[in-house]
Amino acid sequence: MAKVTGLGGVFYVASDPAATRKWYADMLGVTGEYGPQLAWSEDPHAEPYSLISHFADDRYIAPGKGGFMINLRVDDCDAMVEQLRSKGVEILGHVDEGYGKFAWLLDPDGVKIELWEQGEAPDS
Repeated sequence: MAKVTGLGGVFYVASDPAATRKWYADMLGVTGEYGPQLAWSEDPHAEPYSLISHFADDRYIAPGKGGFMINLRVDDCDAMVEQLRSKGVEILGHVDEGYGKFAWLLDPDGVKIELWEQGEAPDS
């Protein structure tokens, strides 16, 4: 049986796709030919990757509707929060739930981004 194996990408309309891609590069350190590319290894051609792609209009997305948030896995949530704050990015919240650390911010188009650092699995 076929199965889903991970996040292939997130696609949405941005008022200025080039400026949004620059923000992702400057603030989060992710770039790519078609938008921020999140490699699953250091060599993005050796392993699968996820993509965040921004469009100037909704022709590609239609008839889909908005109402979403992007969850990005990070290796050190506390350090990422401090890095973003030092660049003037407002952090909406930052918590450690034990099973993971989370922080929230908005990109320049108002899309909510959740940063997630995986913690220890809860006891079952």
